[in-house]
Amino acid sequence: MIIVYAGLLLGVLGLVFGGVLTFAAKKFHVEVDERVNQIKECLGGANCGACGYAGCDAFAQAVVDGKAPIDGCAPAGAKGIEKIGKIMGMEANVGERLVARVICQGTHGIAKDRYVYDGYKSCAVAAGLAGGPKDCRFACLGLGDCQDKCKFDAITMENGIAHIDPDKCTACGACVKACPRSVISLMPESQNVIVRCRNSDVARAARAVCMDACIGCGRCKKECKYDAIVVENGYARIISEKCTRCGECAAVCPCKCITIE
Repeated sequence: MIIVYAGLLLGVLGLVFGGVLTFAAKKFHVEVDERVNQIKECLGGANCGACGYAGCDAFAQAVVDGKAPIDGCAPAGAKGIEKIGKIMGMEANVGERLVARVICQGTHGIAKDRYVYDGYKSCAVAAGLAGGPKDCRFACLGLGDCQDKCKFDAITMENGIAHIDPDKCTACGACVKACPRSVISLMPESQNVIVRCRNSDVARAARAVCMDACIGCGRCKKECKYDAIVVENGYARIISEKCTRCGECAAVCPCKCITIE
């Protein structure tokens, strides 16, 4: 009999608690706008935080609430942003796709080493130890902070510097924020003629720390027929809007620091 009473008691308690939970679910139910899930399906899905929100759910809700722009998720790409625009009944102004580029060619044997680093594998940590293991204070340290932050497997470390696969890059910007040397920049995908150096030291000092350093000689600027190159702070810079991607600047660069993707 004791077992029977215990079974009945448990059954009654189950019914009571079930009723309480059902009542609570109805009483405190919060309606979810169906557009939130629709927008979430258009996003990158990596919860990378590049949008400034905690994750894809939070961003989708912010878009519906009018607190975030419809083009705030770079990993969504042009197609995803266009779909979000249709869901929200807004026109999506999608610009050219961006990709991350590494502005350095300081591989092993090209960039001079100050010392052999054998510490914790982190660019940020290494940069704080006597200026970092590479003599060039503008060089990629190649220890993978950007690779660790990339949720899309677009970055690999090869021969002492980072390499970015443009086909996998979503321009989320996580690698840009992670780099303590500001070696990575987001650029229009069509901007494939790139000066791979930002060393602002005088020519002799720049070449002393890296054999591929830009020396600011201006030969590329003189060769450019479209006025698309300026030489400032000791190194060349290409104006994307004027560049025709002819490649003449790369052909005359004595230091081979201008590359064509």
